[in-house]
Amino acid sequence: MKSLQERLQVIERHITEEKITVMIIGLGSVGTYLLDYLVSRNDPAIRIVVAGRDYGKMEKNVNIVRVAGLIRERNRSQIDMEAGVDLTDIDSIRRAIEKHAPDFIVNSSRAYPGLKYGSISWASVRAYGIWSPLAICFTKNIMEACEAADTDAVVINTSYSDAVIPWLKSAGKAYPDFGSGNLNHLVPRIRFAVAKMLGVEDFWNVDVMFAAGHFHDVCISKEGQAEGVDLPLKVYYEGEEKDLPKEEIFAACKIAMPVDAQRNMMNASSNYRIITAVIDAVRTKKEQKIFSPGVFGNIGGYPVQVGYRDGRIDAWIDETVFGFEEMERVNRESLALDGIEDIRDGRLYYTDALIEKAVNAFGAKLPKFVEYEQIEEVAEFIIEEIILPQVGKRG
Repeated sequence: MKSLQERLQVIERHITEEKITVMIIGLGSVGTYLLDYLVSRNDPAIRIVVAGRDYGKMEKNVNIVRVAGLIRERNRSQIDMEAGVDLTDIDSIRRAIEKHAPDFIVNSSRAYPGLKYGSISWASVRAYGIWSPLAICFTKNIMEACEAADTDAVVINTSYSDAVIPWLKSAGKAYPDFGSGNLNHLVPRIRFAVAKMLGVEDFWNVDVMFAAGHFHDVCISKEGQAEGVDLPLKVYYEGEEKDLPKEEIFAACKIAMPVDAQRNMMNASSNYRIITAVIDAVRTKKEQKIFSPGVFGNIGGYPVQVGYRDGRIDAWIDETVFGFEEMERVNRESLALDGIEDIRDGRLYYTDALIEKAVNAFGAKLPKFVEYEQIEEVAEFIIEEIILPQVGKRG
């Protein structure tokens, strides 16, 4: 694939011409929420292509979003549907990409739909990394299709990007540019917490510089603590740094949230923010700050700037407050707590602690490492030996 900067320059031209195409692959809850948010932007320059296997299912979801949007007088975007896109069939994905030439591709698919994996893993093994082979299954097929199509699109992944994107990069494969969710779910909690601690109502004037992996998104959100890891965090109000204890900030981030598919409002919002950050950077010529897991193939989550450098549109990890080495080190610690020891040379290594926990919790012995070529095999093992027995118990 072309470099990200080269693709951003093509997208820049399309944004300037007011002809922007967003392709959403998979119209489950994340994809449907994202479709709704894009429609609500009320931007006639945006055309949305929904791609999936089942036309009937997509049509129902598209129709409810279109009608609801028009009730609010917030629907000026064209929506097209591309059926027959089988995510196990790389050629069918490639044909859809070539046909519609999207500027943004959002992978919102899941190899095992309708289940929040964390609802099984957090209580049982207190780690999410166990699901990595499932999270990468469709992503790798989409990226192979992107490469075959030589797309100019920016690609955004929604499923466990902390590990999935680095895994693809380590195997020498094409990989998504950005990840959504994870870190993005925690940053707003921090902003709300800081505003409350400062006794101010304009929480939108709270700014955050932060880096952390998926484990800490879950741990801080659920438990209000960082498991003893000194995470890089600085907070600001109206541009002035505030010296507030991290422990108190994290404790205040423990707020009640749904545990079902409604949580995907956050992941969809994260996708939306990445897309609009690029559009707004071009239209306003001002830098846009986002937070992204797995960005540029790096382990964990980082602050990112989208804007102009040397006169050209670009995106880069923001190192103005924390250096990359510090952020990467903490992200690797976070990933290890999530059950992943390392990702290198196309292999994902599970921690010994996770392997032991999985045996005790599920009676299933994970391999020490998963080769890139073994992804489907191990994913099927996880479905058969872990997910289905647990789902059966609930039923």
